[in-house]
Amino acid sequence: MAYLIFGLFVFLGVHSVRIFADDWRTQAKARMGEQAFKGAYSVLSLMGFGLVIWGFGMARETPVLLWLPPVGMRHAAALFNVLAFVLLVAAYVPGNAIKARVHHPMVLGVKTWAFAHLLANGNLAHMVLFGAFLAWAVLDFISLRRRDRAQGIQYPAGTLSATMLTVLLGVVLAAVFALWVHGLLMGVKPFG
Repeated sequence: MAYLIFGLFVFLGVHSVRIFADDWRTQAKARMGEQAFKGAYSVLSLMGFGLVIWGFGMARETPVLLWLPPVGMRHAAALFNVLAFVLLVAAYVPGNAIKARVHHPMVLGVKTWAFAHLLANGNLAHMVLFGAFLAWAVLDFISLRRRDRAQGIQYPAGTLSATMLTVLLGVVLAAVFALWVHGLLMGVKPFG
């Protein structure tokens, strides 16, 4: 569990610099240079992510059950994960109304994904992993929206065709991930 927690500290800490120390980040980028800063950011992120994966795998070997989720929670989690994939896709498809409305769909997608996994899993390692990502995403979303308001950022209205494409791609990716990829990567088949 210690590796998982340390990995989360590093990974989410790097991704929280803009939330808690935006001035320091700006100064560090100016001092180090754009490329060096991005390189250090990437290396720390990858190290943290690697520790999260390794620590989570180790923690899953000796699970500590906190509660047993009802079967219905898995169905709710599946629906929330479809929404999370749609939000993730909305971050990349230009001109969709979802991004125009929520402004930061990827972070909202992380919140939705983490919440879904908290619903469907009741052991300590899952609570730590997904609880940390949910807490980070809530803080980041608030920070991003506050920054948008302070800078007067306006998002252009989306088109129906881009929004429909976003939803379609999100649903297809969610299905592919749930039916095949999740089992390959995580060893757990949500529907099998």
